[in-house]
Amino acid sequence: MGKAVGGIVGAVGSYYGAKRAADAARDAAVRQQQAAEWARAAGKFTPVGMTTRFGTSTFDTDEYGRVTSAGYQASPELQALQSQVSGLYGGSLGQAERAAALQPQYEQAAQGLFGLGQGYLAQTPEEARQQYMSEQMAALRPYDIEQEQRLASSVFGRGRGGLSVGVGGQPELQALAESRNRRNLQLAAQADQAAQQRASFGAGLLGTAAQTQGMGYGLQTAALAPFQQQMAIQQGLEGLAQQPLELGLGIGEAASAAGARAGGQYQQGMGMANQNFMTQGGLRGGALAGLGQGLGSAMGGMSNPLSGLFGSGSPSLQSVPGATWSNNYINSYNVPSNPQSAGINLLG
Repeated sequence: MGKAVGGIVGAVGSYYGAKRAADAARDAAVRQQQAAEWARAAGKFTPVGMTTRFGTSTFDTDEYGRVTSAGYQASPELQALQSQVSGLYGGSLGQAERAAALQPQYEQAAQGLFGLGQGYLAQTPEEARQQYMSEQMAALRPYDIEQEQRLASSVFGRGRGGLSVGVGGQPELQALAESRNRRNLQLAAQADQAAQQRASFGAGLLGTAAQTQGMGYGLQTAALAPFQQQMAIQQGLEGLAQQPLELGLGIGEAASAAGARAGGQYQQGMGMANQNFMTQGGLRGGALAGLGQGLGSAMGGMSNPLSGLFGSGSPSLQSVPGATWSNNYINSYNVPSNPQSAGINLLG
């Protein structure tokens, strides 16, 4: 009987030790899951509704704490200002529309100046010089003819037509030729200047054309400026109304970051505590198993005056509380779990 009892005690001790270790592992898992849930809840983003002089913000969440909608409401004072500014839109946009309607006229005038400038710049400097000389000579030709006729009637009327002095020939004709040569040299110099002035004038026309067209765009820009200023004021007012929403989001982000840090530190500490708890549970389970094996070995060496009770279906063995049997071997043994009696507080 000593061997039977020893086997029972050894099995019970081993099972009880394994169960202690399993209980410790299960409780550690529960602790770790609770720590993870706490860390998740601590780091959850939770915006805060705010109210300022310019408005109020609101946030809606579902059953899991997730933000489903957000909004803000401008204060009555701010809404009144926004309505006043909105009333100016029609007039300022009308000014911009009228300025835009004048743009085709500026463009037409600019095109005319542009074509005129191209005409002046179409000639080369030499062509411009020749044109100037031709125009001047054509303008002076009637005066030259008249002068020649007066000189001829004067010279031949006085009988000086055949007079020749020195190498110059007839004195009056020589003086006329020299006068015209000096005039032509002067015209040639003026032709160079005229060609330069023609090119500068053509370039100036192109610049004037660009300025004329730009004046139309500038007029539109100036006419649109009041509307743009009104829109900027409206955006500023809307920004004031949005301040509570931004403040609530900022507070929520700061709280979420702080909660995430606290949750991480708590989870890290719980991990270390669970590791120590698992080590302690394993050691105690191993000690109980060793104790059971030692008792089993000790009792197995005792005399067995009840060896006749080892027969199949022995009522004395079958009546062991908590044990199930098969062919005189224990299949399972339910040991009541009482962690407090073992000196271990599984609930921490």
